[in-house]
Amino acid sequence: MSFDLLAYSLFSAEAWTEAWDIFLTEFPLALWETLYVTVLSTLFAFLIGLPLGVLLACGDKNGILPLPRWLKVLLGFLVNVLRSVPFIILMIIVLPLSRVIVGTTVGTTAMIVPLVAAAFPFVARIVESSIREVSPNLVEAAESMGATPLQIVFKVLLPESFPSLISNLTLTLTNVLGYSAMSGTIGGGGLGSMALMLGYQRRMYNIMYVSVVVLVILVQIFQSIGTHLAVRMDKRLTKESRGAGRRSAKQKVKSEKRIPGAM
Repeated sequence: MSFDLLAYSLFSAEAWTEAWDIFLTEFPLALWETLYVTVLSTLFAFLIGLPLGVLLACGDKNGILPLPRWLKVLLGFLVNVLRSVPFIILMIIVLPLSRVIVGTTVGTTAMIVPLVAAAFPFVARIVESSIREVSPNLVEAAESMGATPLQIVFKVLLPESFPSLISNLTLTLTNVLGYSAMSGTIGGGGLGSMALMLGYQRRMYNIMYVSVVVLVILVQIFQSIGTHLAVRMDKRLTKESRGAGRRSAKQKVKSEKRIPGAM
């Protein structure tokens, strides 16, 4: 990348005119492909990672869903292995699976498979972490009232960890967005492919930098929406817990008033 070529690409009116014509034809499709693959990959990653994270969190020997030791070790090993492989290598390894599932290894849809394979172990670990943060007293209270393990999971653990899950969903979304840009190196399409093929290889650096700026803007939008939803849900849960505490306190005072000689 010579300085003269970079300066021409960034400050020449002729270069920006050519780039503008390309943006009008290529950018809308590239943006759509990026959003399409990011949202779908994150959705599938959560569909796989959420139950896996619940099993990892609740499958201990004294947990509410105890698993055989060999199975829990195997699940943890699988998650750790997939998380440790760099995405660019994992993407190449999983491409044959893309051919089996999608029928091709090239294109935006084909990249969903390696993106899910890279994202769902991360989702499993953050779901496990979110569930482990729930107070054990809530689980014990639910067990004392005769709740089944599935009722505890769906009515106690997941609702209580929902704000944390929203934050982690946002984190996963931004990570998958970055992975989707890297998938452009092997024909994945989207903004990553546009920045590489048009911006870098054809030395139209203004297109490359604009693509990067758009990716940064998308990350900021996803993060802002996720943070807002997490804070809003956290406030709602806090108000509900405070309201339940006040109601229980009032009931306790009333019951003490009914008892003769109560202070």
